[in-house]
Amino acid sequence: MTTHRIRVGIDVGGTFTDAVAVDATTLGLVGQVKVPTSHHHEDGVAHGIVEALDRLLRQTGHAPADIAFLAHGTTQATNALLEGDVATVGLLGIGTGFPAVLTRRLAALAKLELTPGKRLPLLYEHIADPDDASAVRAAVDRLTEAGARALVATEPFGVDRPEGEQAVAEAARASGLPTTAAHEITSLYGLHKRTRTAVVNAAILPRMLATADLVDASITKAGVTAPLMVMRCDGGVMSLDEMRRRPLLTVLSGPAAGVAGALMRERVSEGVFLETGGTSTDISVVRRGRVAVRHATVLGRTSYLNALDVRTVGVGGGSMLRIAGGRVTGAGPRSAHIAGLPYACFATPDELRNATLTTVRPLPGDPGDYAVIDAAGGRYALTMTCAANALGRVPEGDFAHAGPETARTALAPLAAALGTDVATAATRFLDAGTDQVKSVVDPLVRAYRLDTDTAVLVGGGGGAASVTPHLAERAGMTGRIARHNEVISPIGVALALVREQVERIVPGAGQEEILAVRAEAERAVVAQGAAPDGVEVEVTVDPQTHAVRAIATGATELRTQDRTHRADDAERLRLAATSLRTDPSLVRVLAGTPAHTVYGTEQRRRFRPTRQPVRVVDADGVVRHHAPDARVETTTVAAAPEVLARLVAETTSYGDGGVRAPALRLLLGSRIADLSGVLDPQPLLALARSELRTRAADEPVVAVLEVRT
Repeated sequence: MTTHRIRVGIDVGGTFTDAVAVDATTLGLVGQVKVPTSHHHEDGVAHGIVEALDRLLRQTGHAPADIAFLAHGTTQATNALLEGDVATVGLLGIGTGFPAVLTRRLAALAKLELTPGKRLPLLYEHIADPDDASAVRAAVDRLTEAGARALVATEPFGVDRPEGEQAVAEAARASGLPTTAAHEITSLYGLHKRTRTAVVNAAILPRMLATADLVDASITKAGVTAPLMVMRCDGGVMSLDEMRRRPLLTVLSGPAAGVAGALMRERVSEGVFLETGGTSTDISVVRRGRVAVRHATVLGRTSYLNALDVRTVGVGGGSMLRIAGGRVTGAGPRSAHIAGLPYACFATPDELRNATLTTVRPLPGDPGDYAVIDAAGGRYALTMTCAANALGRVPEGDFAHAGPETARTALAPLAAALGTDVATAATRFLDAGTDQVKSVVDPLVRAYRLDTDTAVLVGGGGGAASVTPHLAERAGMTGRIARHNEVISPIGVALALVREQVERIVPGAGQEEILAVRAEAERAVVAQGAAPDGVEVEVTVDPQTHAVRAIATGATELRTQDRTHRADDAERLRLAATSLRTDPSLVRVLAGTPAHTVYGTEQRRRFRPTRQPVRVVDADGVVRHHAPDARVETTTVAAAPEVLARLVAETTSYGDGGVRAPALRLLLGSRIADLSGVLDPQPLLALARSELRTRAADEPVVAVLEVRT
């Protein structure tokens, strides 16, 4: 079943702006276009977004009114920081006595280096009494006259007592300049880091506001009524109004779009996503169905910005081979794009006549060991894509596919120079490139404790086939290239969920405080357009830092898609057995809901208790959760509070590390409610009750519990 409604994702890159249309029901790709990014147009990147949208609608035969969801991802904030193209920030420090000493020290943030030789443009004014509106106005006037274009108010203990920051910010807004209070950007403790995060946010605020207004006006003029969303750096999207308040959340959002596509389109639950372009590969982790995030490093310092944990390696589909002394010494970091040379594998056989191998310096000052061939058609680069095509690793129809025979012809001079055959030469080339990627992937797999039995390597980007298949073979892992890998980023934008994270420091947090943080996150995503009935909230309580974190996600419409493929019972059993690494005859169905089936087996161990490994498989045949040893019980919503209280009491651990409630997940309807981030039994049970409160009394509930040791 299809519908005329579409979801549109637009990815604004440094060179091109890609747009895709996805059927709102089946989530199938129905159209894609590429236009040059309009950096130099009077309307900036907004012009390219509207041009891409117009072409996409004409290509697919849709009208603006058919758009159910529209989102775009942009590198503008990242580029602004990388290029030092930011506004001067006026910092209003608040306090008397010792707190004043702390805030005056923040003037040193002007030493933050944006680019070599260019520092963050920051002006500082101090305010003793935040309620003295005339003093605030005088300080703002001095900052404005000195060139400030955005303002930040900050005060020690502003997280717990925000009244001072609020009063100063309110008075400062009369100036007409964009103004924020530091606690509005992050509510975590640490005056210096909190203020630094707010200042960097303010530095890109004027530019991002101007772009947001242009895009909003252009989209409205085009007749689109769907709310415009913007990609965040943690893999979700936010409303345009939220972006106007916290544009810093779009920094580092480029790689987030690709992994969002892998999550939603490829249904990855455990694995590593590798987005390979022409020059580099972005590497990120998906664990238990969620993208891995961490506090990002911005301008060389850690911030309170939660961003995708992405590692970038200078190896891509266009990476050039390096040779010395008759052997392969490396691949990249220079690419054919940087050298201004065409890929040898995309030449015609006639153009490759009389090919000879030589080495060059792609750019002045580079080593002169990059391999190229001179042939009848000119000079060509030998690239990772050439080697992958020569080995037949690039499937037909792939963005980077070339005829294997042509690719082998291109690599023949290299093989001769190495004294081997073409297949061996191509393998050594790919080994050199994937070695660099593997040196990053292996530590990530260990750091995030990925289950290598079920973890997969998923390749995205136009150069995916040059890295992922070969790396998977060498790492002994399952690997695949994402469908429509060349546009996985705009697909990720089109399919992304509204996301919000609320983080508070609450020493000794009880169930009321934890539920309040959860409710705040839920309200935030609903306010940005998420359908209330479909919101999921993951809560984590860190007993060491006293941080209570709630991450809420939701779609702008209820997801009830009738997908074209549903795995039958036999297929799901087979997939579960494969994941459990056992024979299907030894696997039992332990429980189930309409959306998920729980499979388990027994592992008998000498002199140790028997374990029950468990896999939760969804209707599409995707393993959504795996536990090395779990207890599973089915109940109903009405009986769940009493049943869960008993189960939690029976599986809570006590020891020198304190009380540790089990890792609890509830299968409810189409959802898996992950409550594993809470260690205290009482708040855990309170959160469970909050998940059940809107459900019918007779609805089945499956509890999956893992005892913590």
